[in-house]
Amino acid sequence: MAELFPRRFAGVFALIALLALFGVTPSVRGQAIDGLTAIDGSRDAVVDVLAQQPLPPPPPPAPDVLPSTALQGVIVGDLQVTGPSIPIPLNQRVLDYVSLFQGRLHDFMEDGMRRGSKYLPMIQGVLRAEGLPLDLAYVPLVESAFNPNALSKARAKGVWQFMKGTALENGLKSDWYIDERSDPEKATKAAANYLKYLADFFDGDWHLALASYNGGPGRVQQAIRRGGRSDFWQLSAKPRLLPRETRDYVPMILAAIVIARNPAQYGFAFEKEDLRPFETVSLPRPVDLHHIATWTGTTVDEIQALNPELRRKTTPIGDAQYSLKVPPGTSLEISRRMDESPEAELVSMTWYTVKSGDTIAGIAKKLRVTRADLSEANSLGMSSRLAAGQKLIVPPEATASARAAEQRSATSSKAPARKKKTASSTSSTASKSTVKKKASAD
Repeated sequence: MAELFPRRFAGVFALIALLALFGVTPSVRGQAIDGLTAIDGSRDAVVDVLAQQPLPPPPPPAPDVLPSTALQGVIVGDLQVTGPSIPIPLNQRVLDYVSLFQGRLHDFMEDGMRRGSKYLPMIQGVLRAEGLPLDLAYVPLVESAFNPNALSKARAKGVWQFMKGTALENGLKSDWYIDERSDPEKATKAAANYLKYLADFFDGDWHLALASYNGGPGRVQQAIRRGGRSDFWQLSAKPRLLPRETRDYVPMILAAIVIARNPAQYGFAFEKEDLRPFETVSLPRPVDLHHIATWTGTTVDEIQALNPELRRKTTPIGDAQYSLKVPPGTSLEISRRMDESPEAELVSMTWYTVKSGDTIAGIAKKLRVTRADLSEANSLGMSSRLAAGQKLIVPPEATASARAAEQRSATSSKAPARKKKTASSTSSTASKSTVKKKASAD
């Protein structure tokens, strides 16, 4: 994977684009439309396929050599009318991606634009307020196909595919309870902040800024120093200066902008979606989402869809003023129920009382949960010292695992009685099972 996609690859869309160049799209593309994580799980297998085939030669990079094609004429006329806010040179690389999006990736592209239609007014509003080009609103079409839950193998997440470190630097919070990278509006504000920084860093050159959004400003700056030039197209003409995915990323973004600005012109037709209506309620205490769903006459899935940043089926423990999106007209009823309900009934949490000599690692092993989950759920470091009598939240995954282990243990204890002839075999199997359990606990 490292050879093709070092650091944060440009989301699932770019991977599919490379696959399309090899003709390896049909079975994978359909999975990606409804859930981008489905394709993420198959990336290792995909890379094995790519490794067995030679990379296609890159198209001519020079922006001043314009191919005389019907497509070029259509795009030139279209851009003269619509006036893009980011320079779009119609070189062969951009035209090739326009053709790819119109062809093999037509359905995927159309689905992404349909999904993104509900977010575009919000995204463009944020960009407008920051004085940024409105065409940047189409970057998520390449990054994630506008899927708030898109997660790359490199762990980039959300509509804008932020890595955790970059997200934190730009004001997004991520812990055991929430991951604001999955909130389209919060992530858009963070992306606007980051893109503005990148544009300033490269003196307003949006091609370099977009390249650095993919590969990092340090890598692009190094390419400029090594190449002795500051034009993206000249840099990308030399494979040794920039990774392949960064060289492909910029023309891919520009091609997506061309199409997304005027979809009908390029053969796309879809019904725009509207955001789910909602209002917000400030919660003074944590509460399970199934209570919220019951009080509002909806489902937990609906509440989670309104609040994609929530990683658990409860609002954050320790947040005294968490703002939750709920169906319109329900906030007053939620506030009333919160006031009337005993705190113990609001959250279904299991607690562990720390004993003398307990450590995070020891408790995690005992509860069959990772040290990271246990420490993060309790806002502790993985090597934090614990005090006897201290109460720790037991992650729900741990209690479920413990119940499953008890059931397996009960079943295993009955096995020798049923098959006396294979007692030694059963003992051996049980030993292997114990080893596996210990390994998973570790």
